[in-house]
This record gives sequence, C-alpha cells and structure tokens, in this order.
Amino acid sequence: MPAPGLFDLTDHLARLSAMGDPLEVLERHVDFEVFRPVLVETLGYGERPKGGRPPYDAVVMFKVLVLASMHNLSDERMEFLIRDRFSWLRFLGFQIGEPTPDQKTIWLFREKLTQAGVFKALFAAFEAQLCARGYKPTGGQIMDATLVFAPRQRMTKEEKARAKAGEAASDIWPDDLSKAAQKDTDARWTVKYSKAKTTREGEEDTGLVDISVPHFGYKNHVSIDRKWRFIRGETGTNAARYDGHERSSVLDETNSSKAVWADTGYRSARNEAWLKAQGYRSHIHRKKPRGKPMARHIRRGNATRSAIRACVEHVCGYEKGPMALTIRSIGQTRAKARITMANLSYNFRRLIFHERRQATA
Repeated sequence: MPAPGLFDLTDHLARLSAMGDPLEVLERHVDFEVFRPVLVETLGYGERPKGGRPPYDAVVMFKVLVLASMHNLSDERMEFLIRDRFSWLRFLGFQIGEPTPDQKTIWLFREKLTQAGVFKALFAAFEAQLCARGYKPTGGQIMDATLVFAPRQRMTKEEKARAKAGEAASDIWPDDLSKAAQKDTDARWTVKYSKAKTTREGEEDTGLVDISVPHFGYKNHVSIDRKWRFIRGETGTNAARYDGHERSSVLDETNSSKAVWADTGYRSARNEAWLKAQGYRSHIHRKKPRGKPMARHIRRGNATRSAIRACVEHVCGYEKGPMALTIRSIGQTRAKARITMANLSYNFRRLIFHERRQATA
C-alpha cells in the first residue's frame, strides 16, 4: 500500500463534506456552547493544581454522549468508533493520533451528570435555544408514552416481591454483592395489548383478536407541541407506571394553546377533572363502553382526534426505530438520564428538519 500523501486526509474529509456529512449539519444547526455553563458548573471545572492530565473539554464529552444516544452504542463501542471514523473525529475536534476518550472516561462523565441530575437542565437549555430561534410551543400539545426495553432480570417470586416492595438489591442479595450490582430492581414487567389478524387453514382472514405481549423495562413519557412537534415535556418511569399519572410531569405550561390530545390511556374522571381545573381543553380519546358498541358520534370524534394525535406516534417510532432506544444501564436514575438524552437527541434531529425545510421553502 502506498504511503498517504500530504493532502490525502484533507481531500478525504472534503469529499465527506460534499456528500453531506450529517455531523457537519448537526454542528451547523445546534449551538453546543449553550450547554457549557451547565456542564462546567456540574463537573466543577476550574483552577486545577499543576500536574496530571487535564480533563477533556466538557462540550466535547457531551457530544460523545449525543453520538452514543443517536446510535444506541455502548461505551466500549463508542471508544472504538471515535478512533475509527474520520467524521466523528472531526465532529469532536480530535486530530489523528491524538488521545481520545476511552470507555471508562465516557462512563464516568455520564455517571457524574446522572448523579448530579443535570440532564433536565441540559434539556431546558436547548428548549431556551429553540424558543430564541422562533420555535415556541404553540397549537396545543399531544401526550403519549412508549415502552423502552431493558435486559430481563431472572429472579424468584420472593425476590420479585421484595424488589416491588422497594428493597435495594444489596438487601435482597446481601451475601452476593457482585450479583446485586448486576440486578435492576427498578425495572418492571407490564403487558401491552394489541390487535392481530388470525387465519384458519384454507380460509381467508377471520378478523382481529386481542393479544397480550409482556414487556420488561421502562417507559418514556413525552408531550410534543402540535405545530413544530418538538418534545417539550418528558420523563421516565418503570414500565408498569400508568400513563395518566404522568400528565402533570409532561404537560408544557408555556404552550400558547390549552388544547391537549392523548389516547384512551389518559382518559379517566380524575384526569379530566384535573385538566379542567388547570384550564386545559381535553381532546383525549373516549373509551368504548364495556359490552356495548361504541356510539357513532364517538367513533367520528375519535377519528378526528386521531388525525392530530397520530403525530406523536412518529416521535416514539423514530426513537424506537432508527435510534433503537433501549436501556443497558441499571437503575431508574440512569434509565431516566438515558431517556432524557434520547429525547434531547431527537429534538436535535427535529431542528435540522425544520431548518432544512425553511431553507428550501
């Protein structure tokens, strides 16, 4: 293999730019410097005594977490890809041969932010950037929740009961702390009901039947504004959490409209009374009466609401599809941090979509 020329790398990167490097687009549309004050204050970067290697730049490390979230990568895989991909090196500001963060450094950086609970502040910092650029929440808001898978835990009935009671893993397995460190006692099982087509041998489709699918992990609760469809409110819970309990956690009070859309999982007398007391106008789907056919006017009303509510399904579908959102960490605190990071990364991509559309309008 011939030795590389003096300008070969420069020409290679130029060709990547000409093909539309998505990380260059991300760098151009998102001002990552708005996150620096929160990061520096949390990490305590300041005057350091002489000696020792200085830490990596806080914004650069935050970009590493963004890449990991967008591609659902482990810290070990991130260490390899940062060294392997020229476009990633350029995005992070590293030169070839320069030391780059290893998996332990990435884990420690994320852990510091997680334990400090600053991912909400980072989410809010980008929300302020959106509003400053004219993307203010308007048109009402749409709520939804989606399940996020986590590794299944093998526990006995007694151990499951103790975990549901809120006991720590170190109390459940006091004689095996190594095992306790690998057990997630915060994630929960739930059952999701859906429709499936059934056929009999030699016959056509016989219709839809209800099927139940068990899921284990956590749940991502979000609300988006109707006009721009950015995630404005979000939180993470265990998978067994009732969607309607998180309506106050995800609703955005700054939205210019008080209209609220959601599926039947949010319909209850208590929620309707709460929304009315807070000044919201409920457009939540109505449930089918048990043992009776649904009235025609209710079906029409639900169909009208579905045309608007369906927008939030694209958000959840993108996070579970191209972003492949799953939870690899242990504990609800870390899971909520990863969910918030995924929602923030989705807003980055949504901003790029709007900026490109306005540029070509």
